[in-house]
Amino acid sequence: MSDTASTSGSPVSSRLTDTIKSTTSTLSNVVKPAESELTRWRRTFDKFAKDVNGVKYLTATEFIDAIAPTEEGFNRIKREQYSILFRVADISRRGLVSFDDFVVFETLLKRPDADYQLAFQVFDADASGSIDYDEFKAVLSANTAASGIPFDFDCDWMKLYVGKRGGRHVLEYHEFTQLIKGYQGERLRQAFRYFDRDGDGYINPDEFQKIIMEIAGHKLSDSVLARLPTLCTMNPGHKISYSEVIGFHNKMDAVERLITRAVRKSKDGRIDVSDFLNEAQGSMRYGMFTPMEANIIWHFASRGGVGSNQRLTLADFQALLDAKWQPPEVSITPEVKEGGLLEEIGRSTYNFVQGGIAGGIGAYAVYPIDLVKTRLQNQRSTVVGEVLYRNAWDCIKKVYHNEGGVRAFYRGVMPQLVGVAPEKAIKLTINDLVRKKATDPETGRISLGWEIAAGGTAGGCQVIVTNPLEITKIRLQMAGEITRAEGGAAVPRGAIHIIKQLGLVGLYKGATACFCRDVPFSMIYFTSYAHMKKDVFNEGKRGKVLSFGELLLAAGISGMPAAYLTTPADVVKTRLQTQARAGQTVYNGVFDGFRKILAEEGPRALFKGGLARVIRSSPQFAFTLVSYELLHKHFPYPFGAEAVSAAPAPRQSSDISRVRARNALRILLDCSSRFGMVDSQTASQNVQNLPKSLRP
Repeated sequence: MSDTASTSGSPVSSRLTDTIKSTTSTLSNVVKPAESELTRWRRTFDKFAKDVNGVKYLTATEFIDAIAPTEEGFNRIKREQYSILFRVADISRRGLVSFDDFVVFETLLKRPDADYQLAFQVFDADASGSIDYDEFKAVLSANTAASGIPFDFDCDWMKLYVGKRGGRHVLEYHEFTQLIKGYQGERLRQAFRYFDRDGDGYINPDEFQKIIMEIAGHKLSDSVLARLPTLCTMNPGHKISYSEVIGFHNKMDAVERLITRAVRKSKDGRIDVSDFLNEAQGSMRYGMFTPMEANIIWHFASRGGVGSNQRLTLADFQALLDAKWQPPEVSITPEVKEGGLLEEIGRSTYNFVQGGIAGGIGAYAVYPIDLVKTRLQNQRSTVVGEVLYRNAWDCIKKVYHNEGGVRAFYRGVMPQLVGVAPEKAIKLTINDLVRKKATDPETGRISLGWEIAAGGTAGGCQVIVTNPLEITKIRLQMAGEITRAEGGAAVPRGAIHIIKQLGLVGLYKGATACFCRDVPFSMIYFTSYAHMKKDVFNEGKRGKVLSFGELLLAAGISGMPAAYLTTPADVVKTRLQTQARAGQTVYNGVFDGFRKILAEEGPRALFKGGLARVIRSSPQFAFTLVSYELLHKHFPYPFGAEAVSAAPAPRQSSDISRVRARNALRILLDCSSRFGMVDSQTASQNVQNLPKSLRP
């Protein structure tokens, strides 16, 4: 292997050692690490270091384990290529990295330009702080010769940076960054001229593939690399022109951002070439995509399909944009395929139980608020002496003092807890089922109409459980008030007595009003919740996973309009389901209830308890969803495919220093995708081309 080892692996003189130590000392003073970072670095170092004569060191293998972002795998950037960075960290050139060396390297990674700093140190073979023509040529030659595509270092482009022979000057850091950035374009131009031997402006498809493999192979997926020769199908002569080579290579880094934005703005989650070009014109101030560049993108994203008018989804572009992309069928594990109906039933049952537990937690947490809401909604202002509570606070005080303290606030809670499990399970299951059926499998999009329909269907189905539950709950909640109104003569009855008294038909009294409340509630709530997560908290964008706090806010805020706007139906339902006392108006159905309440008490009466309903529903759904998330996280389905592997899924690295280390390698790989992977024979030959002062 020949990377910097072939260019800077010789014993370093004392002068050079002093220079390196002085440079790294200055660097560590510029960006002084915090104590917590030192602790973290020490923990990482100790985890991978080996004992050498009583002192811990990192060899190249352990160093790669310590600094490589392994959750990305080693698909495009090979594991051995990370050893290039080991040569930078190995200040003393002894094949070992001490903890002090590791701290200096980590400190370097904290710099915002760490990627270019690392690339500069790779080329600065004598650690002089500048790079001359011979150094640049030697390092590149050692790492590009194996490709078989030569590079003319005496070209006019190179002379613009270092001058002509006899008058060449050295490059400082900032000059080097511009040189290395422009090198790939010159490499591409020379490679095309090398294969275009007859000078007709065309090369063969396999020659085009060799060029792209050399300078951009680390950026593209296996799928795209395998289909590179198909670019010739866009040309009648079945050869590839220079403009097509440039069109394929140019602006690839900007493609993902533009496509993501264009898809996000699309109503159906699909875009065509015109949508892409419109987004480019609106987002890019100067650089634009030509129609040829856009057509080439569509050619590869559509798997070689014809016609730039094809409307593609974001998933279609993954093969082009993601170097780790594999065909969808490859990622399907045997465990998932073999699960079948039995696993689906088991998983649904398990989720049903968890949903019930979570719903019970949410219901219990807000039950006192629900009791106050029910008392306020049942007040009849037309009857003399009927108004018992001036407001919610007055209701809380009177219930506490007159009906037995805190326990009074939980009267009727057991039927609520028993019934809430199937209620929440039905609502969540039906909503998810309809949404899944109505979602476009390619775009992952669902129309607003179907979102509303899914919520409405879920709300309608839950009435089967909700109505018997709520009429029993309401009568239990009102029992204390009735007993007190009748001078204590009536004996409070339990849930069993109320159920026997009502009978099967009576349990569904007020079902129409319940239907009128739950259907619009679920329409508003589930639609608002989905859009709060997606549009406000940006769930899924750039792989974002919402925190529990964000889920809590999304669920709570979504419940507010849903609860308040459906209060009129809830008021009528409460009046219908409450046992009427002497002198109170009797309602004959939902519409009769609406009419009589409006005539006798005015529109404001329809919103009685609206605030209490908001205060109850908002935290209830928040508590329910957060509890559900916690249960899923800590008690996942034990028999599913995810339980087969004991190893947890790899986490996305959030350490920016690891990203900069990877980006430094990408800068070098832009010079050659094989940078750092030259065979030993080629390395030996290229070492002989080095100046004597740089040879090992």
